[in-house]
Amino acid sequence: MAKASEVKSGNVLRFNGELVAVEEFLHRTPGNLRAFYQARMRNVKTGKLVEYRFRTDEEVTICRVETNDYQYLYEDGDFLVVMDNSSFEQFNIPRLLFGDSIKFLKEGMNVVIAFESEEPIMAQTPAHVELEITYTEPAVKGDTSTSALKYATVETGVEIKVPMFVNQGDKVKVDTRTGDYIERVK
Repeated sequence: MAKASEVKSGNVLRFNGELVAVEEFLHRTPGNLRAFYQARMRNVKTGKLVEYRFRTDEEVTICRVETNDYQYLYEDGDFLVVMDNSSFEQFNIPRLLFGDSIKFLKEGMNVVIAFESEEPIMAQTPAHVELEITYTEPAVKGDTSTSALKYATVETGVEIKVPMFVNQGDKVKVDTRTGDYIERVK
């Protein structure tokens, strides 16, 4: 157990039986009242935002979270199988932890996963990935004068918007958080 004064932004706490990630942790001293800590925390499993005021001497449980790089191997039902790059041990990670960015994940990519006592609590794909265009309509001469966009299907099966000059077989860089085209890769 630790005191509330030892908590920092980024810590993971066990709060009311749930794991929460501390997003903002501020010390407040209002006028003639006692000082307190104002915390904004996000539930790790549900993503729900929680706000709470801690007394300065209140005891909290700071969880030990290990974050490491893993290689994505394959999909297995509702789980993704990943391998530790150093020990070659394999783990099953729930698909839900990856969120929407899972649609840009392909075999062999490195992902970051955080564990709290053998339980995966957070998973993160790379911010940008390079994918090959498997299908797109060819550009018609004269359409490329403006910054018009067209739909293209990448190798993971996701449809994204790309500029007119991108052709089938090109490699493009995609932002996994938003699904936006960034640039064409040579």
